Amino acid sequence: MIDKNAPVGVFDSGVGGLTVAREIMRNLPSEKIVYFGDTARVPYGSKSKDTVIRYSSQIVHFLREQNVKAIVIACNTASAFALEAVQDKLDIPVLGVIEAGARVAAEETKNKRVGVIGTVGTVGSGIHESYLKRLDPEITVIGKACPLFVPLVEEGWLHDPVTVEVASRYLQELKDEQVDTLILGCTHYPLIRSTIQEVMGEKVRLVNPAYETALELKSLLTKMDILSTGEQQAEFPYRFYVSDLADEFKEFANSILPYDVTMTRKIDIEKY
Repeated sequence: MIDKNAPVGVFDSGVGGLTVAREIMRNLPSEKIVYFGDTARVPYGSKSKDTVIRYSSQIVHFLREQNVKAIVIACNTASAFALEAVQDKLDIPVLGVIEAGARVAAEETKNKRVGVIGTVGTVGSGIHESYLKRLDPEITVIGKACPLFVPLVEEGWLHDPVTVEVASRYLQELKDEQVDTLILGCTHYPLIRSTIQEVMGEKVRLVNPAYETALELKSLLTKMDILSTGEQQAEFPYRFYVSDLADEFKEFANSILPYDVTMTRKIDIEKY
């Protein structure tokens, strides 16, 4: 039996997955969360599949020790490379952030031309295309790696002219390809959503997988009858752990979350 009031585990290569945690907080306010950011080993986007699977397995081991009832892999690269490997080992539900976004994009596109932006690893994996083609073989998928977006977001340059210039260069190819739907295939990207929308134009539908994943989590927990009742709510419903740079993580978290993060604990993830 899975405890309804146990927390949901959320993990990412760093701070980007906080956009997923934020959507879970907004859409599932009764749920407790244990978040882990692998800030010592970020980024995952340039790592091999084997390495990402090993890192993800260590983090899942840690989260299981926190008695979580479900796990959300809030990292596109880890979702692309490690989701199946993790699901095979666990007896609790595990969600990635790719499938829900792909499903919405397939429903939304009118001209069947869907863009995907993300890290080199995520775009190179072809996983979005795989999901989208399964949903609708007629969809054309145009992927574009945008590696500079992550450091710009982490620098806090969310509305800076430099970010607008970089976005204009990266996204021109997608505009030329006349995509009408664009998947934000990295969890950092919702934080520069307004800049991306400005560059792409109002007619292009942006899909935020962080939001769609939160809704999918709610549906899954409801279906399994393990949605929190809101009883026994902890004094600190959200716990944050990192593998390095705890103070920097806490500062960033407080800049984007609807919740005051008072403590972030650093742990040695290699022990797991």
